[in-house]
Amino acid sequence: MSLLSSKRSADLHLHTLFSDGTYTPEELVSQSLKAGLSAIAVVDHDTVEGVSPTIAEAKDQALEVLAGIELSAAYEDKEIHILGYLIDHQNKILLKKLESLKENRIERVHKMVEKLNNLGIDLKPESVFALSGNGTVGRLHIARALVKEGLVRSLSEVFQKYIGDNGPAYVLGFRFSPKEAIKFIKDSGGVPVLAHPYTLHNDELILEFVKLGLMGLEVYYPEHSQGMVNFYLELAKQNNLLVTGGSDCHGKAKPEVRLGSIKVPYELVEKLKAAKEGLK
Repeated sequence: MSLLSSKRSADLHLHTLFSDGTYTPEELVSQSLKAGLSAIAVVDHDTVEGVSPTIAEAKDQALEVLAGIELSAAYEDKEIHILGYLIDHQNKILLKKLESLKENRIERVHKMVEKLNNLGIDLKPESVFALSGNGTVGRLHIARALVKEGLVRSLSEVFQKYIGDNGPAYVLGFRFSPKEAIKFIKDSGGVPVLAHPYTLHNDELILEFVKLGLMGLEVYYPEHSQGMVNFYLELAKQNNLLVTGGSDCHGKAKPEVRLGSIKVPYELVEKLKAAKEGLK
């Protein structure tokens, strides 16, 4: 699915190797230009380390890079992802908090690997960290390690059988609540938007998050059917929420999800910028 625009377009959900993607900033910029994009947002999981080098790489190119993040939060037994757009990615308080989240993710991997071991799957944490390198480590790294070592056949099988939200080796383990994540983004000068809302499986929660300060919905997303898109568009309209969208491209880690497969009009970027100005 693509939202086509005859003018400038953007993909507002992209990952780099600084979290669980495989693209370097150079590759991300190159692929974005090939896709005909005018703007992109780097929204790595719980880190902003990929933002500055991507902005630097795109400096002399016809490509605008928005500073962003995808923050992980926990609500009851659910994992919630909040996108933060146009944040001050050099804010010292932000960077200090993100460092603690990075440590939290490392602890989580150890716990999940231990659960996998108890299920008879002989995976070592070192195999996971070899893939994540210096970036923030996550479930996709665990899945890739299992496939690489021939312990499971595919990434989808890993998530379906073991580390999906209801899987026997899943560990929630995030420190932020949605309220804290939303506040954290706003305190960092950013605009909080709920990522891939279909994963909630409970649309009533969206209104709860709006009460907490949520400002937008990621309406256009690869896993959203046209019916979902229409529903979330109407929900956004009724609640005066911003609309965003993106491919959630992870490079070769999820080769079936192509960068630019979701393109939104640049007008949505302008609305994000206007919303940020309204926060000042």
